Amino acid sequence: MLILVINPGSTSTKVAIFVDENKKIQKTLHHPPEDLEKFDSLMKQKEYREKAIFEFLKEYGYKLEDFDAIACRGGILPPLKSGTYRVNEEMVDYLKHKSKVSHASNLAAVIGFEMSNGKVPVFITDPVSVHEMIDEARISGIPEIERLSLAHALNIKAVARKVASELGKKYEDLNMVVAHLGGGISVTAHLKGKMIDVNNANDEGPFSPERTGELPVGDVVKLCFSGKYSHKEIKKMFVGKGGVVAYLGTNNMKEALEMAKNDENAKLIVDAMAYQIAKEIGGMCAILKGKVDAIVITGGIANNQEFVENIKSYIYNFAPVFNVPGEFEMEALALGALRVLSGEEEELTWGEKYEKVE
Repeated sequence: MLILVINPGSTSTKVAIFVDENKKIQKTLHHPPEDLEKFDSLMKQKEYREKAIFEFLKEYGYKLEDFDAIACRGGILPPLKSGTYRVNEEMVDYLKHKSKVSHASNLAAVIGFEMSNGKVPVFITDPVSVHEMIDEARISGIPEIERLSLAHALNIKAVARKVASELGKKYEDLNMVVAHLGGGISVTAHLKGKMIDVNNANDEGPFSPERTGELPVGDVVKLCFSGKYSHKEIKKMFVGKGGVVAYLGTNNMKEALEMAKNDENAKLIVDAMAYQIAKEIGGMCAILKGKVDAIVITGGIANNQEFVENIKSYIYNFAPVFNVPGEFEMEALALGALRVLSGEEEELTWGEKYEKVE
């Protein structure tokens, strides 16, 4: 099976060609800021990025008709159950006109669907809105606010399956805690293949290189009504200018970890981040009632072994800890499409709501 993978970012588009589960070619198509500034909305970049993808195919001697499927990163969609969805006109319309967040990932399925023009099936797998949270997890403490399931679901699910395979078992047979450590941090509890709880990486959980995570609510209210900051400034303070960058002036964890070697304050901040991550992992172990087959640490920050060891020093007694650094989004998208093409997994139809976990 020949699969084309499309994964747009804010200033680039990652593309790859897989033959079954094997990556044959991967390339990052960079989009200069001066080119993107010509478009007054994200969705208007569609034809520009689509043209770059066709040029990529031409460069390596492929035509669209050569492919058995196009696998695209899922955009900001309503709550969905985990799995691989066939992209259809309704999904494209939602991503174009109704998505509540303007994000580069919204472009992927739109580009894939319109490139395909009905000739090749187009799929998305495990978008960030995958919702498998149990009812208890959705209660916030204020009836007007429901806890949301927004996480790095694609990479988290892919890594969980990878570790399950290493253990010689199926993901659906295990209880796991998976922590994705990147610009945002998602810590998730998995009960027999269902992601039953997660900290919303924008609003909850540990602080990260550029996000605050959970904050004392009373002090947040005082800050918001102090008259010193606009709504926009407050939001940026929480996501973009919070966390490590607020304390140390850098959102690069390599730099922060290097600073920590010679600066006591930097060491304190780095240690506090590891402490909060470990505390969140411990909470997810409690949700699984202590019956945890594996704890998995993944994402870009997991490349720093010393930082991972810091986290492990708190949690090593709970379950075996696996460090799977990096991100596996391209592989996860290709494998999601492949499972459907091979009949291993049934494709899902856009519009299906998430399944509650009893």
